Amino acid sequence: MGADSLGSLFATWSVWTRGAAKRAFHGFLDGKILSANQIQFVNLVVEYLTQSGWMSPAQLYESPFTDFSPRGIEGVFDPAHVTQLLLVLESIRQTAAA
Repeated sequence: MGADSLGSLFATWSVWTRGAAKRAFHGFLDGKILSANQIQFVNLVVEYLTQSGWMSPAQLYESPFTDFSPRGIEGVFDPAHVTQLLLVLESIRQTAAA
């Protein structure tokens, strides 16, 4: 079983609390002025993590995230913010895999 599989398996046993998921995104949100769609998008990511404990970056390009834009995350955020958000998700994956 690879690190991704183990991280996913662990995450399903250890679902994030809403507060923990929001704290994971604190650095991403800090100091940014976001649109209503961007805030809703991040809140949906937090909700997904709260329910599932884990998410793949590829899911940000699928429904329900494509309800905000057909391009998923890339239609909601500029490239720098996309990179930052993906780094947050990677950090969560690494924490789950540890």
